[in-house]
Amino acid sequence: MTALLVHQAADLPEPPGAHEPPEAPGAAPERPARAVVMTMGALHEGHAALVRAARTEVGPYGQVVVTVFVNPLQFGPGEDLDRYPRTLDADVLLAGKEGADIVYAPSADEVYPGGEPHVRISAGPMGERLEGAFRPGHFDGMLTVVAKLLHLTRPDVALYGQKDAQQLALITRMVRDLNFPVRILGVPTVREPDGLALSSRNVYLSAPERRTALALSRALFAARAAAGTPRDALAAAQSVLHDAGTLTPPLELDYAALVDPADFTPVTDATAEDGAAAPRKDGAAREAVLAVAAKVGATRLIDNIRLTFGGAR
Repeated sequence: MTALLVHQAADLPEPPGAHEPPEAPGAAPERPARAVVMTMGALHEGHAALVRAARTEVGPYGQVVVTVFVNPLQFGPGEDLDRYPRTLDADVLLAGKEGADIVYAPSADEVYPGGEPHVRISAGPMGERLEGAFRPGHFDGMLTVVAKLLHLTRPDVALYGQKDAQQLALITRMVRDLNFPVRILGVPTVREPDGLALSSRNVYLSAPERRTALALSRALFAARAAAGTPRDALAAAQSVLHDAGTLTPPLELDYAALVDPADFTPVTDATAEDGAAAPRKDGAAREAVLAVAAKVGATRLIDNIRLTFGGAR
């Protein structure tokens, strides 16, 4: 399958249909007509999984649009905007191979006509926690471009990776709070065979840096194995991360935090007794997100894992 490359929203063709023709035997229930997968390019297997999930959502008669736009608003001073990998030709090939109909790769002038917008979306208190504390303004820029791309592409469903858990939570909240007519779907993180979460920034890592970076996933898996209580889970992760700080090159930890997936407030043993991560009276488990972020050399990486307390993991 070859994806059509377009640079202007006005050139996006209308979806051919939302479901099988009525006369088709065994017609499927109505499906979304258009799904969108938003990316900054440099596509890898994690993005491919999103495209495949989008195709499953819309079925053979729906339309899958992949956006490729490196958003300057979500890069702070000294971050890697200029060196962020840009591989549009390869991205179009991968997107088409995995089932995308269209790659929408707008220019900055298309997304931000007249320059940076004077009015932006605020991520609010959730946007100031964890990633927001280390990257001030990042989530405001992210939500602003997501809102604009949702308007420009007009999807029925939009899919995002769970690796960026705080981003996914903020987009879900924005769509709910501001009444966007779109359904948000999270897709599980894709990992390398050695456990490293797929990221476009992995290409920056040297072989020694990659070995150190594996401590992130090891810490998450250690927490999952020890997750009797929030304290146990966090302690197991912190032990692995502490040891990684002594490696060459060292892991420079920004944070390791156990949080409520709805608003990214901290989850502790005390809050788990009566808070969002607490087991319910009906015996069902409650979820928490263990999120980590660190630098290895000049490359900053994030990862997370969902944990449950009070029920089978």
